[in-house]
Amino acid sequence: MALKDSTYKKILSIVGSKYCSQTKEDIICYSYDAAARRNLPDAVVFPGKTSEVSDILKLACSEGFFVIPRGSGSGMTGGSVPVMGGVVIAMTRFNRIVEIDTDNFTASVEPGVITAQFHREVEKLKLFYPPDPSSSEFSTLGGNLAECAGGPRAVKYGVTRDYVLGLEAVLPTGEVIKTGVKTAKGVVGYDLTRLLIGSEGTLGIITQITVKLLALPESVKTMTASFPELEKAAKTVSEIIRKGIVPRTIEFMDKESIKCVEKYLDTRIAIDAGALLIIEVDGKEIEVESSIKQLEELCISSGAKDVRIAESKEDAALIWKARKAISPALFIYAPDKINEDIVVPRSKIPDMVVKINAMRNKTGLTIVSFGHAGDGNIHFNIMLDKKNKDDLKKAEAVIEELFDYTIELGGTISGEHGIGITKAAYMTKEIGPVELGLMKKIKKLFDPKGILNPGKIFLE
Repeated sequence: MALKDSTYKKILSIVGSKYCSQTKEDIICYSYDAAARRNLPDAVVFPGKTSEVSDILKLACSEGFFVIPRGSGSGMTGGSVPVMGGVVIAMTRFNRIVEIDTDNFTASVEPGVITAQFHREVEKLKLFYPPDPSSSEFSTLGGNLAECAGGPRAVKYGVTRDYVLGLEAVLPTGEVIKTGVKTAKGVVGYDLTRLLIGSEGTLGIITQITVKLLALPESVKTMTASFPELEKAAKTVSEIIRKGIVPRTIEFMDKESIKCVEKYLDTRIAIDAGALLIIEVDGKEIEVESSIKQLEELCISSGAKDVRIAESKEDAALIWKARKAISPALFIYAPDKINEDIVVPRSKIPDMVVKINAMRNKTGLTIVSFGHAGDGNIHFNIMLDKKNKDDLKKAEAVIEELFDYTIELGGTISGEHGIGITKAAYMTKEIGPVELGLMKKIKKLFDPKGILNPGKIFLE
């Protein structure tokens, strides 16, 4: 489906020459995401209005070219990679916060708004938008919706879909739909809003979002607890949940992730620790002080060798800087990374930790794990040089075995990264043939010409 010159001229007439390009230096920038697979698009276009998105999709249906929606390109599974060529629709011009309604605790925003920017704007008004993926300083709200992003605060507050009330979106046919409500309740018809969230840009292109907000917590406290070994840290997480304490985050870092971050940043937050928990609580000040004290005592009684409570916002920011630096820091170990984001029931975290350690010892591969222990979301990363075919083969076997064990424990193979292209081959481990067939029928109904983000989620 190569793009014809006559078709490109029609796209130029829709958005103007300033907002469309076929130059090599431009299209290279839109040929990959954080999954590092590259496929060149035929063109990249930057629409600024819903009507322009609609016109491009109508043109794609009539002239037969693929359209790939894109936010910041921070996805981990190749969801925005133009694997079959076509036109990338970059949503960066859709970057307005349309309204923040302080009376009803809602906001209307466009999908190109950077997540952290939105956090800062609502917090100026003493409001709170909880979803906080590690990529929040550069990922967009539209991309967060496409993947149903989570983040550290999900243990207490849930994930992106829990905050989306309604959407405006353009279907692959070019039709514009509005889904959902602006109210706290609404059960009229099927929930199309939730169907679009997490659909990885395969069912429609989101052009406006209505989200609910919460009151900004009065107080936040952050602490770190260093453990001699990861198994003890994992068991401590289970104990915290059993005690009925609900922190807003419980993050963990294994020994390898701590070591590489120390080399990368020299933060000295956990020198020589076998594992680190980062725990944060929020709420009324008196409740926060009580909870942080309980957590400190529980971690010490569970075997923590060092517990530190951040004394200032700057101290807390340094802790989070270290946590969010893990992904780039990992390349100290090797030039390539295979990044997976399994989730298991929280009570099964110790079992999964033991399994990952066993696979590390069995294969000799560098396997690093960290993530959102509070909701059972473990990011395991295999660091290697993909040119080494023996190591690559071993890594693929590790993924297969860990995915099988994840399902055996009652978990899922993807908590927040989606399927994209990198996990499509593993879908049948978790999704049965009837359910998969229904999903494919939904895709066909939304996208009868098959022009929107092809080659994602489903292998065929």
